[in-house]
Amino acid sequence: MYPKVYAYLERIQENARFLKSLCTDSGVEIIAVTKVVCGEPTIAHALKECGIEILGDSRIQNIKKMRNSGIKGPFMLLRIPMISELDDVANHVDYTLISDLEISKKLGSVSSKFNKKSKVIYMVDVGDLREGVWFEKAVSEVSNAIDIEGIEIVGIGTNLGCFGGVIPDETNMQRLVKIKEEIQRETGRTLDIISGGNTAALPLIEKGSLPKGINQYRLGESIICGMDATNNRNVPGTRQDTIILEAEIVELKEKPSVPYGNIGYDAFGRKPKFEDKGNRIKGILAVGEQDINPTSMYPLDDDIEILHASSDHTIVDLTESKVRYKVGDKIRFRLGYSSVLRAFTSSYVEKVIL
Repeated sequence: MYPKVYAYLERIQENARFLKSLCTDSGVEIIAVTKVVCGEPTIAHALKECGIEILGDSRIQNIKKMRNSGIKGPFMLLRIPMISELDDVANHVDYTLISDLEISKKLGSVSSKFNKKSKVIYMVDVGDLREGVWFEKAVSEVSNAIDIEGIEIVGIGTNLGCFGGVIPDETNMQRLVKIKEEIQRETGRTLDIISGGNTAALPLIEKGSLPKGINQYRLGESIICGMDATNNRNVPGTRQDTIILEAEIVELKEKPSVPYGNIGYDAFGRKPKFEDKGNRIKGILAVGEQDINPTSMYPLDDDIEILHASSDHTIVDLTESKVRYKVGDKIRFRLGYSSVLRAFTSSYVEKVIL
C-alpha cells in the first residue's frame, strides 16, 4: 500500500547516540521524545538501546502503548495533563510536566488514592507564551505547590520555540537557574532538575554557553529528523535521512504553470501564487495534507519541485528531472518534523520500520 514511510532504526540510533554524547559532556540528560512517531514501540526500544533512560511523549495513549509493548520506561508526560486522564497519569507516568496549582492538587489527590507519589516538573514560562507559570510569579506558585500531598516536585522546566518562536539563550536559561535557587531558599527543599527545553536549545551546548545548572533536555526532532525547525537548520553531526516517504504518481501530464481563470483561496484558506514558466510536466501524487506537510518534504531527486498540495494530492513539477517518470512510479522524499508527525498520525500511510 502507498504512500509508505520508512523509518531507519540504525540512522535514528546514530543521531541518538551522537546527541546523548554531546549532551552528557555538558552534564545534560536526554529525554528522548517519541511523540512525532506516535510512540512507535520499535523506535522507542531502539532509543532505549542507545542508553537513553527516560522516554517522553505528549499523549498518555502512546505511553500506555509503549508500556503494553514491554517497554518499562521511565516515561515522562510532556503535555499538561487533562483532569479527565489523571487516573492514567498516576498509574502509567513516572514524570509529569505541570503548570497549574489546581491540576497539581488534583494529581496529588488521585496519586494518593492509588498510594503513589507522582514526580512533577513544574513548568515556567520564560517568554514563549506557551505553558508554564509566568516567570515573575514562578517562585511563589512553585513554593506553594511543593507541599501538596501526593506529588513530589523534582524540578522546574521550560518550553521555548514551539509557540512564540523564542530562541533559548543564556538570558532565559539563567533566569530558570535563578528561579530554582530562589525556590530552594524559600522552601528549604532541593530541586534536582532544570529541564531547559528542546532541540532549539542545542546551540547553547554546541557553543559552550549553557548556564551551569541546566541538566535536562527533551529531544525529539533532532533525534528522529536531525533537524531544528526553530533555528532553521540541520543539527550538526546528525543525519536527516532517517524517515523517508514513498508516494505513487497517479497522473502525469504536460500543463500550463499558471491556472486559467480568477484565483481565489484553496481548500485550506490560502491564496496560491504562481510563476509563469510556460508548459511544464506535472505529476500528481496520491498523498496530501491529511498525511504530510508539503513545505516539510524534500525530494531525493533534486530536480523535482513540489508545487502545492490539497487534502489528498501533492502536485510536483518533473520537467527538470533526468528520470523519465510514468504513472505508477514512486517518488521518495526526506521528511521534516511536521511531515513525520502527520505521516505517523495518518492511518492512510503505511509504516515500515527497517
